[in-house]
Amino acid sequence: MLNLFQLKEGYRYNSDSLLLYDFISSFNPKGTLLDVGCGCGILGLLLKRDFPSLQVSLLDIQAKNCEIAHANAIANHLSIDAFTCKDFLNVTFENKFDSIISNPPFYHKGGVKSEKDTLSLSRHSSALPFESFAKKVSKTLCNRGYFCFCYDAKQLDSLMHALIQHKLNVEDVCFVYPKEEKEASLVLIRARKNSKSLCKIHAPLFIYKNDTFSERIKAIFEKSQTKSLEWMD
Repeated sequence: MLNLFQLKEGYRYNSDSLLLYDFISSFNPKGTLLDVGCGCGILGLLLKRDFPSLQVSLLDIQAKNCEIAHANAIANHLSIDAFTCKDFLNVTFENKFDSIISNPPFYHKGGVKSEKDTLSLSRHSSALPFESFAKKVSKTLCNRGYFCFCYDAKQLDSLMHALIQHKLNVEDVCFVYPKEEKEASLVLIRARKNSKSLCKIHAPLFIYKNDTFSERIKAIFEKSQTKSLEWMD
């Protein structure tokens, strides 16, 4: 069980992070990995738990998130290489990474911004515009390194444009649907720097079947084994 402290009223991880964790896990990540916008650390910590040889670094723009992620690493006896509390777009790293992963803020400009600054930074795309994000990712990855992330499926066209523009070729795509009769709400993407491989479209993920979690989603939740605890300042 991965015990994760979280703020009572701040951004809290949801199923998106667990689906992305499962998606990344299916590729058996190796080498050095950077989790951008790590929040409480859920993605990086789950991957470090399952792939102990991974050299995981966590980054978040909010000092409180970095503090909580550090506490979660200690509480779960997981060794993290580095904690960086800065804006990813303005950081200079000594070395490039084999993988960069992220559950970035992706509510679009037409959506409603949270009144709380902390929630806005965690949820709204203006806090990390994707075109700028992709450009920085490309500069920060090793040649043929991987970029794995999730995003609003309705923004797929702009995602693809930005990725291609910065030499990040999409190799794997998985669409997530609330139910079979609904439109896709989320897309899971793995892109690779300077790759020329064709894109693989994975079988779709359906969250619910007959108003209960689908068997696939139940299996992902069971695999992740996370428990949320309230962070006490």
